[in-house]
This record gives sequence, structure tokens and C-alpha cells, in this order.
Amino acid sequence: MIRLEEISPENWRYDLRVEKSQQSYVSDGMRLLARTYAYRNYNSVALVIFNDDTPVGMALYYDIQEAYDFSQLFIDRKYQRMGYGEDAARQIIERMRAEHRYEKILLCYVEGNEAALSLYKNKLKNYFLIYVKNGG
Repeated sequence: MIRLEEISPENWRYDLRVEKSQQSYVSDGMRLLARTYAYRNYNSVALVIFNDDTPVGMALYYDIQEAYDFSQLFIDRKYQRMGYGEDAARQIIERMRAEHRYEKILLCYVEGNEAALSLYKNKLKNYFLIYVKNGG
């Protein structure tokens, strides 16, 4: 079962990576943490995605221009194509909605990342209001 846990001193060192062919589309864990720090004044939230007790990915969102910016989500190469990304994205969106700060969610993706675009436009199409190409 997928669950989310905020990054903490106890869980930030997991060695999670995407396939080499995906590296131009998503950040690795260390870059995600750097971005979390860079956006700390924008209520950045970095999350580890677990399947039961196994870390399988990471995600990041923060506040920007009267909306949430769903900036990063990646699933480790060993755990892709198992539905974890979709489950995690739904939970993250529900978490944002429960915070009640904004109605809009901006989705940033790098053009060419067809797997992510397919997930967001097909399986999560009712959640996003604005797509930003070449975002990040």
C-alpha cells in the first residue's frame, strides 16, 4: 500500500534513481532536496513515497502564484510500471486539497516526458487546471 512521508533527518538518504533515459525529465533525490531547500520560503513539501515499508520514490510541491506547483514526482527505476506513481500523485493531490490554501494546481513537466504526460492527462485529468511545459 502506497503511503507518503515528509522528508526528515531519518529518511532523506534513500538511493532512489530513475532510468538513465529519464534523467533529463526528472530530478534525482539530491536535486529534489536541493529544490526543496531553494523553495523553503514557498512552503515546499518534499515527500518519500513508500510501498508498505519500501521507499519507491519521491515528490515535491510548493506554493507559487496563488496555486500549488506540483513540481516533481519520480518512482525509482526498480518500481516503475506498478501503479505507484498514479497512487502517489492522487494522495499528494488530496493532501494539497486538504490544506485548503489554493484551488489551482500547476503541473510542471518537461516536454518529451510522454509517460508523465499520459499519466496526468489520462488517469489524473480531472485534477489539474494548468499544464506548464518545460517546467521544473
